[in-house]
Amino acid sequence: MVSSKKLVMSLAAVAALGVSQASFAADGWYDSVALEGGGGEHVQVVRLSAQKNWNRNWLPTAGYHLSGYWDANVAYWRANRWDDVAGRRKNLAVIGITPVFRWEADDKLGLYGEAGIGASVFSSVYRNTHRQLSTAYEFADHVGVGYVLPNKWDIGVRIQHYSNGGIKHPNGGVNLALVRAAYQF
Repeated sequence: MVSSKKLVMSLAAVAALGVSQASFAADGWYDSVALEGGGGEHVQVVRLSAQKNWNRNWLPTAGYHLSGYWDANVAYWRANRWDDVAGRRKNLAVIGITPVFRWEADDKLGLYGEAGIGASVFSSVYRNTHRQLSTAYEFADHVGVGYVLPNKWDIGVRIQHYSNGGIKHPNGGVNLALVRAAYQF
């Protein structure tokens, strides 16, 4: 159970991050910020990220084109089950970077589809009763769809997969379903 002091400190940190994010956006460090939440088998995830658009228009077709962005992210994984080895719940922090390709409208509004493959580093090895990732380094890939509103809010869903690509076994892989809300500056 999260104590009220930890909850207040976490909310204060998120608020401070939001204020600092606005100043970085004004300086052109990134073009949007996103908050994602969801989960998978025995884990709940909250993810905060910043994106930097590539501003490319590849393969223009009927008002759509291929573009993309860099996604720098941090996440907190809350375990719903006991860690088989540690004998307790093991929550994790994750940091990552992902190049993402996006099929979007020329005006960047409306429906889009995207996919990305990147790299993440976990604070420790993830394991639960059914899955184990044997390394702290993991590949992070996703596919998603969404919709960008005229007020620059981007609402989407994605399926996220983490795996070490067979570098070390066992490599059970972890799949997450995430809901995304982003604001484009």
